[in-house]
Amino acid sequence: MVPFSLFAAAIVMNAIPRAANPPTVPARYSAFTRSSDIGGLPAGWATWSPRAEISPAFKVEPATGRAGKGALSIRGNGNAAAVGSWRTEVGGIIPGRAYRFTAWYRTSGHVDRQRSVLARLDWLDAKGERARPPDYALEDERQGEWTRFSHQAVAPDGATRVRIELELAWAPEGTVYWDDISLTEDAAPRDRRVKVVTVAHRPRGTSGPAASVEEFCKVAESAAGAKPDVICLPEGITLAGTNKSYADVAESLPGPTMKRLGELAKSLNAWVVAGIYERVGPAIYNTAVLIDRKGALAGKYRKTHLPREEVEGGLTPGDSYPTFETDFGRVGLMICWDVQFPEPARALALQGAEVLLLPIWGGSEILAKARAIENHVFLVSASYDMKTFVVDPSGAVLAEASTGSPTAIAEMALDRKIVQPWLGDMKARTWKERRGDIPLPARH
Repeated sequence: MVPFSLFAAAIVMNAIPRAANPPTVPARYSAFTRSSDIGGLPAGWATWSPRAEISPAFKVEPATGRAGKGALSIRGNGNAAAVGSWRTEVGGIIPGRAYRFTAWYRTSGHVDRQRSVLARLDWLDAKGERARPPDYALEDERQGEWTRFSHQAVAPDGATRVRIELELAWAPEGTVYWDDISLTEDAAPRDRRVKVVTVAHRPRGTSGPAASVEEFCKVAESAAGAKPDVICLPEGITLAGTNKSYADVAESLPGPTMKRLGELAKSLNAWVVAGIYERVGPAIYNTAVLIDRKGALAGKYRKTHLPREEVEGGLTPGDSYPTFETDFGRVGLMICWDVQFPEPARALALQGAEVLLLPIWGGSEILAKARAIENHVFLVSASYDMKTFVVDPSGAVLAEASTGSPTAIAEMALDRKIVQPWLGDMKARTWKERRGDIPLPARH
């Protein structure tokens, strides 16, 4: 296992525009047939397994492809340890060019597709040595029985070839069929850059919720010159500085606090996240609201993990992990004690959240960084007793606020690939190698 300290030494791959030459199609494969002069393998393809005794069964299957023609198959063959892949190498790769890899597959029998079916690109230099760790593709479309893997990558320095790997692992009673595989020169990667402002401020001795909220808004407005896309305020902004109870400051949605936050969002043309206390009948929730650029309520999240102190204060926990689509990407909301546990961040990331926005009273900055690293997401905290900072998917702090400088301003490059030394781009690898299929035991 690579020591954890190496994760901090992330190599950042900036998007490199494709040269203004006509696009090329280095490789396209479909309608597979057997070739008698190379042992029944299709031209240019080979099979691979770590050891002969755990090799699955490989075959060119007629009339099983997407168009009713031949496909490549890998069968577990009753061997629970079986691991193997079809492989081919594509030459003519130009470093710095962007390429789009696609491969379609379907399964039969018992196959855990998340765990057992993989498609990778392994970039090689002129000596046949690895130019960087392999890229993992993720599923992005289904058409009937067939699912497409797709991945865009910029060829690394020194790469002259790329090896396509189509794998089945640990599916003794299953088979995977592969067809319509291509590697195409692509347009330059997207470059979504999102400006975030997060606020570290703690009102003292205010006259009530409205006065505290106004202080937060004034601090946020002081960063208007940064032209933020997102503003993150702390947990419980209607309670901080008031010396009141949860019930005293609880309000329904929409309510006066949402109205003021809507004005802030509209005036700065920014999304705003803040923690308030929401009343629904007898229940009071610790809620984070998401306000869109026009000042409307775009969504809310009710804190799922309540510490004893909040239970004793009469709060009720939420029971879901919603994510929200913005004009720059998908976000998830968490609140304070949620960061103590891996499940909230994992649930949001599994739904495609790229940024976690965390209004928090106080907590562990180490765990906040861990949630960003383990889910390969950006995390933005706004706090009273913990660091108010912006963390990237490698755990690096992009900006941090303080008492003397109550706003932290950072640019999040959502499409930037962060490659961990010896491990590669963890954004896709995390989800393909995670063992979500193993049930967690109950605590005894």
